[in-house]
Amino acid sequence: MQFLSDNAAAVHPRVWQAMRNADAPQPPYDNDALSHGLDAAFSELFERPCAVLWAATGTAANCLALATLVPPHGGVICHREAHIETDECGAPGFYTHGAKLILAEGEGALLAPAAVTAAIGAIRRDVHQVQPHALSLTQASEYGRVYRPGEMAELGGVAREHGLKLHVDGARFANAVAFLECTPWEACQGADTLAFGCIKNGGMSAEALVLFDPELADLARLRRKRAGHLQSKGRFLAAQLLALVEDGLWLDNARAANAAARELARAAAGRLLHPVEANEVFLALSADERAALRAQGFAFYDWGEDAARLVTAWNADPGHVHSLAEAIGKL
Repeated sequence: MQFLSDNAAAVHPRVWQAMRNADAPQPPYDNDALSHGLDAAFSELFERPCAVLWAATGTAANCLALATLVPPHGGVICHREAHIETDECGAPGFYTHGAKLILAEGEGALLAPAAVTAAIGAIRRDVHQVQPHALSLTQASEYGRVYRPGEMAELGGVAREHGLKLHVDGARFANAVAFLECTPWEACQGADTLAFGCIKNGGMSAEALVLFDPELADLARLRRKRAGHLQSKGRFLAAQLLALVEDGLWLDNARAANAAARELARAAAGRLLHPVEANEVFLALSADERAALRAQGFAFYDWGEDAARLVTAWNADPGHVHSLAEAIGKL
């Protein structure tokens, strides 16, 4: 009974079927009809013009976005626990050819406008210090916390006030939108780029780099090719993305994952380390308690000392979720 990560979840049957349907001769790279259909599909989803490039990983989607927005001598303001800082093996610097991550603090891995303003204010405006060129936010955050639309709008305003581009890491963007019950744009408003998660939400091997300034697309395509991410059979990546966004499958999957996380949260009572707003549950559990749960067949990650992270997926087995909730309640 695994609660390690939504990356470990199965591929949704409709995604598999879309890939099978794409298994016919088509022009290579991104010249196929499915890849050409991404712009229209996502423009309808976000209710504004955008250009969309597929990428094979979230790392590539995030870092290609940042490389499109930030010069090698520039900087990106992000949370100290942002994925691009803690889990990318230096990929942002590699893709941007040297841009620096400028770290700020915030509860629940969320940045507040004051924290962003303070990070900017600490930088001298001279040639000796790295100047910020972008702000990167994670929606939902690394602790499963969600920026409200008003907070996102305010942070976008701070970015514009200081001449920064706004990037959103949306590996679990669907879970955030499902929690907020708002439009997709309201959950990332003001963004110049968005890494729209697919793999954690029923996909197999595709993420979407959404560019809300379509004029950035040509540069992003060149960077994608140079980075080795222009796949010759890109139609299979496009097929996954289209299958998820058509008929709202991406939100149905996210709602199912969020509901499973809420059931675990209710059972956890006073053990919760963070409010459960998406599909991640962080609990205070001793080493003996973690061992007891694992002895019953539950798989999850330790999260520092005396803590654990449980992640629910779109296809979380209701019986497994209920069993884990009961087991937590009996500790």
